[in-house]
Amino acid sequence: MIDVSFKIETRGLTLAFGDRVIQRDVALRIRPGSIFALMGGSGCGKSTVMKGLFGLLRPIAGTVLIDGESYWDASDDRRIEINRRYGVLFQSAALWSSLTVAENVALPLKLFTRQKPAAIADLVRLKLALVGMEAAADLMPSELSGGMRKRAGLARALALDPEVLFFDEPSAGLDPITSRRLDDLILELRGGLGTTIVLVSHELPSLFAIADDGAFLDAETQTVIASGSPTELRDHCAHPTVQAFMHRERTSESRTPIMQSNGGDADGS
Repeated sequence: MIDVSFKIETRGLTLAFGDRVIQRDVALRIRPGSIFALMGGSGCGKSTVMKGLFGLLRPIAGTVLIDGESYWDASDDRRIEINRRYGVLFQSAALWSSLTVAENVALPLKLFTRQKPAAIADLVRLKLALVGMEAAADLMPSELSGGMRKRAGLARALALDPEVLFFDEPSAGLDPITSRRLDDLILELRGGLGTTIVLVSHELPSLFAIADDGAFLDAETQTVIASGSPTELRDHCAHPTVQAFMHRERTSESRTPIMQSNGGDADGS
């Protein structure tokens, strides 16, 4: 029996590249309006699972249900319709380097709507204002700091008013202050727009600050070994892999800025 109280649900989802299985039998239940985190160490398949959720990678087994509808059993046209309900912020922001910030945000509107140029320009201004980037509309991606690129990518992800936003390592490469500002922005978007958010992250401060549900993926067993919010997993999950992750020492990470201090911040953020 299908439970349509879940925005996204997976059953027996198995993802692979060729003969190499990345994750098997993944069962997720993502409720509308939640901030759902895919957690785990490097190489466990977090980004791969996310790609399976929004249709970038076809599973070798299992089902992805969107509001109770099977994504991969739908027609090509129907999958395109479903995809238009998504917004994706990739780890690198994936902005087109030859387009201005405003042109990047306008691109989905030009490709997937019949809005007139004046209406598109108004919508672009609105989306940039939502992320505090209206003053950067005419800048090129190369002129942006790392944090600004993330926010510009987020504005583009919001262009079509998505019901679900997917974030792949939104805080990667950002300093702690910029990362916190992005976390606050994600919470504001969820609160103001009611958007369901699925994020991949291994950054503990961000996970504890914004995620209210999630799943922990394990590289060794290639399975989901725990489910719940980051706080619940930290306080109540006895699995040693989960505990090592949630209570891990960050000594090597804390040394990184000192080692790189002579080179400065490449992103300028």
